[in-house]
Amino acid sequence: MKRWGGFAFATSGALWLLALLFAFVSPLPAAEQRFPPPEFETGHKLPITTTPGPRALAREFLDAGVLLAALGIATWLVYRRRSRRGLMALSIASVAYFGFYRQGCICAIGAVQNVALGICDPSYAIPLTVLVFFFAPLVFALFAGRVFCAGVCPHGALQDLVLIKPLKVPGWLEHGLGLIPFVFLGAGVAFAATGSAFVICRYDPFVPLFRLTGSVSLLTLGAAFIVTGMFVGRPYCRFLCPYGALLRLGSLVSKWRVRVTPDFCTQCRLCEHSCPYGAMREPVVAAAQPEPPARQRRRLAWLLVALPLLITAGALGGARLAPAAARLHPTVALVEQHLRQQKAPVTHPPMTPEALSLERAANDPDPLIASARKIRERVTLACWLFGGWVGLVIGIKLIALSLRPARTDYEPDRGACVACARCFEYCPNELVRRGIAPAGPLKTAAPELVALVEQRR
Repeated sequence: MKRWGGFAFATSGALWLLALLFAFVSPLPAAEQRFPPPEFETGHKLPITTTPGPRALAREFLDAGVLLAALGIATWLVYRRRSRRGLMALSIASVAYFGFYRQGCICAIGAVQNVALGICDPSYAIPLTVLVFFFAPLVFALFAGRVFCAGVCPHGALQDLVLIKPLKVPGWLEHGLGLIPFVFLGAGVAFAATGSAFVICRYDPFVPLFRLTGSVSLLTLGAAFIVTGMFVGRPYCRFLCPYGALLRLGSLVSKWRVRVTPDFCTQCRLCEHSCPYGAMREPVVAAAQPEPPARQRRRLAWLLVALPLLITAGALGGARLAPAAARLHPTVALVEQHLRQQKAPVTHPPMTPEALSLERAANDPDPLIASARKIRERVTLACWLFGGWVGLVIGIKLIALSLRPARTDYEPDRGACVACARCFEYCPNELVRRGIAPAGPLKTAAPELVALVEQRR
């Protein structure tokens, strides 16, 4: 009870702190004009510029408040009530509010890019609401695991609601595809930090579905994820979501973690069959002829030696991507188009974006070329770091696979578990603890559990 009291106190303190920040934040004054307005000879008058109404700012604060409240409710449902039905209701509410009503924006998944750009570009101001959406789920993950994924994130909640007949993904494929979110995270941060593009938002498969509009390719991709999610548990969350990779890292050191049964494990394997996300880890049985410790240490030593080599190889490979990645930046693309135009002029229709851009570049090319040169340097550095990040991810994965932690019961993996509470409904000991008689075949398979329920009644 003390730990829940402390958690409630910390949550309420965070809410009060957020309320004070909102109280002292006021809309920014109207920006001054950098250039004098043109003088029109036709009697045209410039429209009067008006500041946005307070409703937009209030809506952002409302979104942040709803997020914090939903995270607190999810934590309470998972660790206190242990209620799958409650999480289902929360998932429906999250899809309705954060998904279709707010049309998938603002979103914790895309906030990664805003934070990366704000760190690398001092002129970019990160909205306070974006900071709340980025940091709040991570802070909760440090204490309570992936409760954001449990029923708050509309992307994950939508996939969880359509799951009807989950199929088990082979372990080797699970480990291989599990590297993609970390690679996508590195790519999203690299592109955003250089100001090239917000690729995480650009290729988000669910926002077009929430907005009921978008390109045919993205709508098709979103529909493919939904159809796949009917048979594979949360394919986007497990094999693509970059923010899920951050939450996975945070939940590895979380103070609390999901436990299937609070008493003891009978190893009935029902929790393993109930988990559609491959998060349940089975007990590690000692081998008849265990591997010598010297061989284990030698394997680990070789992997530790290979880690810097993988990082270096990844960095060199990332550097080779720098020229192509730099062309994705609009300034670099404009300079290259301008240089091609100087060598082989191409006539564009007047007043088109291409003609206007080339005209602007031709009027003052030197500052534009200097800016493109600096952008290329930043992109090259970002590609070096991105390649090294990929090598680091692969190396850490190999080291993790080589380790064999001791485990006596069926336990959810801290990083892979999304706290969906399905295993609570299948564990006979958990049903006994709640005073519910196991139904169906369990009555004959575990009569002692039924007797315990009758005694508690």
